[in-house]
Amino acid sequence: MRKAWIWVTVAAGGGLSFVMLLVVGVYMVAGNMANGVGAGVVALAKGAVPAAYQDLVQKYGNKCEALNPALLAAQLYQESGFNPKARSAAAAEGIAQFIPSTWATHGVDGNGDGRRDVWDPADAIPSAASYDCKLAQYVKTASGDPTKNMLAAYNAGPDAVLRYNGVPPYGETQNYVKTITTLAESFAAPVTTVEPSEQAAGAINYAQTKLGTPYLWGGNGTAADGGRFDCSGLTKAAYEKVGITLPRVANDQYNAGPHPKRSELRPGDLVFFSDDLTNSRAIRHVGIYVGGGYMIDAPRTGAVIRFDPIDTPDYFGATRVTEDGAKALPSAV
Repeated sequence: MRKAWIWVTVAAGGGLSFVMLLVVGVYMVAGNMANGVGAGVVALAKGAVPAAYQDLVQKYGNKCEALNPALLAAQLYQESGFNPKARSAAAAEGIAQFIPSTWATHGVDGNGDGRRDVWDPADAIPSAASYDCKLAQYVKTASGDPTKNMLAAYNAGPDAVLRYNGVPPYGETQNYVKTITTLAESFAAPVTTVEPSEQAAGAINYAQTKLGTPYLWGGNGTAADGGRFDCSGLTKAAYEKVGITLPRVANDQYNAGPHPKRSELRPGDLVFFSDDLTNSRAIRHVGIYVGGGYMIDAPRTGAVIRFDPIDTPDYFGATRVTEDGAKALPSAV
């Protein structure tokens, strides 16, 4: 929710052999987004932002040095799940979840049509970036990372950041800063390969024990479900077995970590499929990569959990699940 703050000076404007591949190499996520996330040119990961908003996020995410497109995308996803019609119980409105008083002061006419419309992403997304950058400007004298200070100002108010000369010692604020900077990693296109998940082998092992289990739409593997799963129910249970809680549906699981290229896949990566390759919110299927071009998945009604090839026309991309990435995901979007 875009909160309103009273500003004094700124008020205007195949089995176990596959698992062995996990020991090959150590990889690093590009940009170390938790440290100076606003620095440099950041491209968006393929399809991470719906195509209708991608150009807006890429353009306005570069509005100031403390911001970047992946960070802006993370905020929009956390606020509304990219839903331009979202309305919260606190009367926050639109894709960027501005409350009316904040919109009245900080809303901009992003598309130049003579109106400032909180429900129009062409206005709301530029307004969100503008608001972030005004916060960054207001707290620019505080010590520490400018991006983290900007996010802290968004959560706790800019005066709190100035009072504590950096991110204030509030649990909620510190958690918000970590959440958004971590979530931003799932919206940035890595420029190198990324680090394998420590829990991947355990997730694969769990999925292997379920081979041959009949598919059940909505199935979570519970006794009430007869131990059956659907696709995202299986991936959720597999990672839950190793202590990582994923969202229930596939398109939200896509945001649980950075996105390796097809050539960089490692066993344990989640692989995703969609009829719309420009929009992660349209993802309809997920499996667990095991190596050799194959995944374990629960494919459809009438089938069983099995090995399937991933190289199909509807292959969308992959996510390397991280514990922090999963924790950063909003409980509901």
